[in-house]
Amino acid sequence: MAPRLLSLLRPVVAPPVAALLTVGWKEWAYLPDLSPDRRVKAKIDTGAATSALHAEELEFFERDGSQWCRFLFLPRQGSAKNGVAVERVVVDRRVVRSSNGFSEERPVVTTDLVLADQRWPIEVTLTNRDLMGFRLLIGRSALRGRAVVDVDGAYLATPIDNVRPIEAGLRAVPAPR
Repeated sequence: MAPRLLSLLRPVVAPPVAALLTVGWKEWAYLPDLSPDRRVKAKIDTGAATSALHAEELEFFERDGSQWCRFLFLPRQGSAKNGVAVERVVVDRRVVRSSNGFSEERPVVTTDLVLADQRWPIEVTLTNRDLMGFRLLIGRSALRGRAVVDVDGAYLATPIDNVRPIEAGLRAVPAPR
């Protein structure tokens, strides 16, 4: 066999499944950089490459030579209560094709994600998710090397009665290699 073909047949080395966090198709998540005391219902979507966050009143401005955005983060679906005004640096802009087939250019920001006792940085695109069932969609790039999805389960990583993360108990999870 040709050397190139042999290199393509080598197995991909992945972390043992037991070392990964198991999440269900929906989870309660925390975005402590955006709202440390409020959880948000998240849909786990391995069909989406990038994560998406509901943002209202989105506006852009420049600070110290970088583009920033300001938006209102509303953690509860169907509720305008408990909104949090957020400012984040825009790290990228991406064209995303949504589930309805339409493409939209979206700003990308970074934030930390907390599931169970683990915390790690992720990128999220900002968009209006009012018509969707979840304020946060967690895509496969946020989960890669950190979690496996049990599609039959729900709220596996964060029990429903876990209202606040205990900061002292969080583990920082290194980026996958």
